[in-house]
Amino acid sequence: MTQVTALGMPGIKEVRPRTREGQRFFIRTFGCQMNAHDTERIAGLLESDGMRAVDSAEAADLIVLNTCTIRENADTKLYGYLGSLKRFKIENPDLRIAVGGCAAQKDRDMIQERAGWVDVVFGTHNVHRVIDLLDHAEEWGPITEIWDETRTVTDIPSGLPVLRESDHSAWVTITIGCNNSCTFCIVPIVRGREISRRPGDVIREIEALASTGVKEITLLGQNVNSYGRDLDLNGHKPLFSDLLRRVGEVAGIERIRYTSPHPKDFREDVALAMAETEAVCEQIHFPLQSGSDRVLAAMHRGYTAERFLEKLEMMRSIVKDLAASTDVIVGFPGETEEDFEATLAVVEAARFDNAFMFQFSPRPGTPAAEMQHQVDRDTIQQRFDRLVALQNRITFERNQEQVGTISEVMVEGPSKRDGSVAATRTRGNRLVHVVGTWEPGTMYNVEITRAAPHYLDGSTVS
Repeated sequence: MTQVTALGMPGIKEVRPRTREGQRFFIRTFGCQMNAHDTERIAGLLESDGMRAVDSAEAADLIVLNTCTIRENADTKLYGYLGSLKRFKIENPDLRIAVGGCAAQKDRDMIQERAGWVDVVFGTHNVHRVIDLLDHAEEWGPITEIWDETRTVTDIPSGLPVLRESDHSAWVTITIGCNNSCTFCIVPIVRGREISRRPGDVIREIEALASTGVKEITLLGQNVNSYGRDLDLNGHKPLFSDLLRRVGEVAGIERIRYTSPHPKDFREDVALAMAETEAVCEQIHFPLQSGSDRVLAAMHRGYTAERFLEKLEMMRSIVKDLAASTDVIVGFPGETEEDFEATLAVVEAARFDNAFMFQFSPRPGTPAAEMQHQVDRDTIQQRFDRLVALQNRITFERNQEQVGTISEVMVEGPSKRDGSVAATRTRGNRLVHVVGTWEPGTMYNVEITRAAPHYLDGSTVS
């Protein structure tokens, strides 16, 4: 029988710690960078318990699904994949299956009802409990554990072991949760209210990463601009701009990125910190969502299209050669052709270097799911295709502007299509292919020699 507990509340019986020396685990990650970072921490915990990672579910003694629930197809993918795992469980009753992340938080009871072969379901802030929960499942059977609303900054686990895919690049969480009320978004429901990590804890983690050879840090938060508002450090509330400057002082850190800011909260002090802190990259992800003021109001975004463009222009005036990407949702309830034309106009005016474009999908529990005048799928698809065509043109034009310029790049590894070509990344987050082989993390200058619609070619310069 499944036992459900909440973080910080009386719950499961203590289990004697054990080791899983020699066992194998496989993790499949759905969703955003937050989930990818959580996966690294889950993998680190499992490795510290004696397990080793494998590349396929078939070869694993433990399968972990770290889930997303931002869009409707995320749920479909999860339950479809869980269905495919039932055969593995029948063939190997000793196989353990664990489901974590946002879908686990949202569907806390439904997962084991729909997939009774799942052993452990854990919420978005129970990552550090994964070993204890596996112990419990092996002793007494399936368990679900979630967090409750009594969390504080002390509930953010720090110092967990991490198994990273990259030796030179790392994610660092600075906030969890979100205090915004965007009507399309389920994040506040599944990740809770916003909690900021203390700046000293963040800096110590980054210093430790730098000591192992990490050169590039990406600061993570649902809304990094509101970092520190919930903290009181002797009467002082730290600002995100202060944190950027402090991270820039850490020896060995050569590149700093962050995601995601919220346009309504973005202030000039952050742009100035970007311009004045050498390690902070000239790149911003700035989510537009819609170019229609009426739709933005219905989304509860807290800004107008004009205000959005003013802030983007402010950043570009302060941060030289700033590269900007964005998010856009097509087909929000009630979106008219006029509203969509307004979105196209703003995208044309903003000239984003890249955009993540999505078709609206109603998420149960969000206000937008209950709104009238849902847009039909054919109309959404037609508008989506027009937006993609527009942004693809702009992205290609922005790439063509780079030809003949000199850029510093960092090697990510060999190109997936050609091992004799290195895939590298500029400070503006543009992908550049360079003939040759180098160790990941190597940095050098290249001249951009050719522009393609979604990448650049370059050659090394002395």
